[in-house]
Amino acid sequence: MKIEIQRESFLHVFSVAGSVAPTRSPKPVLETVKIEATQSGTTLLATNMDIGMRLEVPDVKVEQPGVALLPVSRLSPFLRESRDPSLSIEVSPDKIVVKGNQSQVTLQARNPDEFPPVATFEEESYVQIKSSVLRQLIHRTVFATDNESSRFALGGVLLEFEEQGITAVATDGRRLAKMQGAAEQVGDIHVESMTIVPTASMQLIEKSLPDDDSEVLLAARANDILVKNGGTVVYSRLVEGRFPKWRDVFPNDRPDAAQIDLPVGDLHSAIRQAVVVADADSRGIDFEFANGTLVLGLSCANIGESRVELPIGYDGTSLQITLDYRFIIDFLRVLDSESTFSMEIENADRAALCTTPDGYGYVIMPLARDRR
Repeated sequence: MKIEIQRESFLHVFSVAGSVAPTRSPKPVLETVKIEATQSGTTLLATNMDIGMRLEVPDVKVEQPGVALLPVSRLSPFLRESRDPSLSIEVSPDKIVVKGNQSQVTLQARNPDEFPPVATFEEESYVQIKSSVLRQLIHRTVFATDNESSRFALGGVLLEFEEQGITAVATDGRRLAKMQGAAEQVGDIHVESMTIVPTASMQLIEKSLPDDDSEVLLAARANDILVKNGGTVVYSRLVEGRFPKWRDVFPNDRPDAAQIDLPVGDLHSAIRQAVVVADADSRGIDFEFANGTLVLGLSCANIGESRVELPIGYDGTSLQITLDYRFIIDFLRVLDSESTFSMEIENADRAALCTTPDGYGYVIMPLARDRR
């Protein structure tokens, strides 16, 4: 095999593929990325046996087709540090030579036949969704998963498929994020009741997709899921277990609850000010709504206390609730800082519900004031 690559574009694709490969594995072949170069195109393949990925590489000139295994831990630093705009990769049975005008590295070659197969997208029934919509579904939910819980189902994002869309849900038992997006079903869709995609897989899918309106094909099967966008295909096993009945905890029909509109950027700034007195064990921040003002308060015995006021458009009955400030910050980070959202509060003992007009809902369980 002999090819010429554009270093920056190749590095970007190689980094995405390399993020799948484990840094240490009982099977050293998994620590490599397989490259397949043909006259019709060049593809990178990576897998850790739970997640697999195929990526087309742009801007590659194929002088001699072939297949090789590229060691991630060796080649990635070289690609990053090289100043050559283009590099040649030449492979023989015993070595790989990567060379530019100013730099060169020679690596030991491995037998590409040792590399396990990586799934392709051959499905005839799937869900079609815009890349930007799927990225947003993931971005606004994946942070709320719990990878440390003994309840494995919490370590992933639940996908529910409907005729006109997809609902993504994630929870760690103390907060819950739900996002809806438009999608179209193609073919005869038979989806298992629990399609829970692991957190790491969802993060990889988000990373691999462009932030545009290109079409993504998503096929959920009994034990795995396939996602295709152009020349990129991601495969992932699903999380085993049953997801909590999230609709039972999602607040609905609370006529006595107050709906309070809040500015994202200003609230984020106010919380950052208030938490300067927090220590590693501090969690709760007091929210008090009254007389057109939100007062944020936090107290830490060994450090001090803070009080920050934020003008808001609320003149109803005084309301107080204590929430984990980390959960609020996580929510604000995935929103446009210039936008607003609605916070629904009934009392200090009931969950707070944050919503946006585009189908995003975020539930936070309150903290008792003596558990701050």
